[in-house]
Amino acid sequence: MAIALRVDRTPNPNAIKITADQQLFEGSSSHSFKKNDNPEHQMAAALLKLDGVDNVFGYQDFITINKMPEADWDSLLPEVKETISNNA
Repeated sequence: MAIALRVDRTPNPNAIKITADQQLFEGSSSHSFKKNDNPEHQMAAALLKLDGVDNVFGYQDFITINKMPEADWDSLLPEVKETISNNA
């Protein structure tokens, strides 16, 4: 079954919030990963490998992606959505 994703802009132009119709992160704790981390979480690890992604923050059914200032959402967002869909 395909995952449905809703993208919401945030006040920070370098961050977007993506909410899924299923759980992305297990447990009751939030998860935060930076570019040079090696997370065991498969989706977070895949997102951090994308050029332009700086860090990710996730909790249950949503993830916030922060991009590098020089990255462009128009080219990065399709890659982010595909990575989430392929690793959810």
